[in-house]
Amino acid sequence: MSVDFSLSPLIAATARWLTRAYPAGGGVLDRAVAEAQARQAVTVAAWLRYPTTMDAALVAVAGPGGSERLDGVTGADTAGRAGEDGEPWRSWVDEVVVSWAAALLGEPGLAAAATEALAGSPHTAGAPVEFRRLLDPGEHERRAAALLRHPDLLAPVADLHRDQLLDRLAAGPALTG
Repeated sequence: MSVDFSLSPLIAATARWLTRAYPAGGGVLDRAVAEAQARQAVTVAAWLRYPTTMDAALVAVAGPGGSERLDGVTGADTAGRAGEDGEPWRSWVDEVVVSWAAALLGEPGLAAAATEALAGSPHTAGAPVEFRRLLDPGEHERRAAALLRHPDLLAPVADLHRDQLLDRLAAGPALTG
């Protein structure tokens, strides 16, 4: 099984959580542009958090933990949503990945360091990978994701696991494991 395939549900749910917690202003195009930025940040964070095929397979089997604590931190009203008829995707949200993605969205220098740390990882082998919307957003992209990129608004979530992200980035070559 491909590393990226096994992380797909986690990446999709985590990006969805971010775009719901920090919604785009404007219309459909702004929402799509904000979603693309969230997905790129979440992809980088997930690849850093689960650097090997084994790591990705383990989280696919065990599950990432869900959004309950994050919902509490952001004040989201989710009572009864994650149940059988509610929003089951929330169980695939990874708190650490959300926190790391929030840190990357709020700090461009940290995002650059994170993408550089992925060089040589199994995730970046093969086809070229680019994260332009994360690393170099244009004016429209910044405007569409104003809440999603606002460091003060992201701080409560980003600070939850920022130290772990910094430790992972300091590990450098160990990521290619």
